[in-house]
Amino acid sequence: MNTAANAANASKKILIADDDSSIRLVLSQAFTRLGYQVRATGNATTLLKWVFDGEGDLVVTDVVMPDENVFDVLPRIRKERPKLPVIVMSAQNTLLTAVSAAEIGAFDYVPKPFDLDDMTSAARRALARPADPEAAKAQARAVRDERLPLIGRSGPMQDVYRTIARLVGADLTVLILGESGTGKELVARALHDMGRRRDGKFVVINLAAVPRERVEAELFGREEGDFGKLREADGGTLFLDEIGDMPLDAQTRRLRVSDGSEPALNPKTGRRPNVRLIAATNRDLRALIQQGLFREDLFFRLNVAPIRLPPLRDRVEDIPDLARAFLLRASREGLPSKTIDASALERLKLHAWPGNVRELENLVRRICALYAEELISARIVERELAEHQAPTPGQDGPLSLSQLVERHLGGYFAEQPDGVPPAGLYDRVLEEIERPLIQLTLSATRGNQVRAAEILGLNRNTLRKKIQDLGVEMSRGRR
Repeated sequence: MNTAANAANASKKILIADDDSSIRLVLSQAFTRLGYQVRATGNATTLLKWVFDGEGDLVVTDVVMPDENVFDVLPRIRKERPKLPVIVMSAQNTLLTAVSAAEIGAFDYVPKPFDLDDMTSAARRALARPADPEAAKAQARAVRDERLPLIGRSGPMQDVYRTIARLVGADLTVLILGESGTGKELVARALHDMGRRRDGKFVVINLAAVPRERVEAELFGREEGDFGKLREADGGTLFLDEIGDMPLDAQTRRLRVSDGSEPALNPKTGRRPNVRLIAATNRDLRALIQQGLFREDLFFRLNVAPIRLPPLRDRVEDIPDLARAFLLRASREGLPSKTIDASALERLKLHAWPGNVRELENLVRRICALYAEELISARIVERELAEHQAPTPGQDGPLSLSQLVERHLGGYFAEQPDGVPPAGLYDRVLEEIERPLIQLTLSATRGNQVRAAEILGLNRNTLRKKIQDLGVEMSRGRR
């Protein structure tokens, strides 16, 4: 770091708390080289004294110390100095540790052993946090969310979280339902990572990606000594993604293995594999049953504990948190760091998101990679949405009038300074649609107002008044 930057950092003090003297030494040296003032201690009591005395601009602390746990200490720090950022370190690198750290107000969570560059980067972010309290809260949520398997605080997602919480302690078969891109595999991983089988393997097979003639071999093995995914997942979780694409013969064999009529012994243990089954699909399995493409008895075996994931269009209030978390994730992975303004977030909410959360994350990554601007504006979002507009599922032809109007209005909203157009928008939009509609109808009827009124479903006097009010040019026919 250059001398000017070191001089700027000299006004900032970092408090380090860790009972490992080598960790204290490494961090103290690293932060001192960057120009920061540093104080380090091996216990929580001294740390709290410094904080209560008003010292420090940032705290970097381990979770477990000889005298107290940081989960007991941090609430007191937050109460005494709510704006003081705290970075939590821990060798217990579990999802629950990260979640707990976020819930008690940590600015960031860094697992041990840590990369020194990651730690100093987290410290810089904490010390350069926005002065605006709401922006600071949003940034803190993004830091927390980026490390969580699922992001969102909307009502539909709260329902999902409650269901997951009820199922992590059980060993039930779970069927995850939802459109492509809603995060079905993330839910499956959360159930595994937070459940009693977390020390076992999480084995995935995407049935839509495996040729139909090879599905049985992938699941049950090809030959002697090749034991397939079922045996590989012994003691852990087998995730059957896109179960609706499983061929009927593989469905039948899966049932035979489940009821014990066909042995599927693990040669290492000499017993049947002990596997928790989680399946997912974006298809309507009941409709497939009616079509003879899915076995009803297999459906009932899978549908023990269903979880339905909402599409992104049904939880648009989660889009700002998702976008910020994806920006942070992209930055951690080496893409340029960017922020996003309020008007851009509002434009994102107007999009239909046929590709759901996956489409949003891809959009964020694309913008980070392709645009030099550090602040993502509504104009950038609009340009990318327009250039990468995906067709509505099942639609091969041109966009519908509704989709065209949505695209046009999205661009119009994006052009407004604060994302909000002037008053009277409803009447202006109707007028823009009415004028060409009436003009084209009159042209088609060669200026015959009686016929045009009939086609439009309007009273003739009403049509005549609209022609006058809208300034519609009369036509005597098309050449």
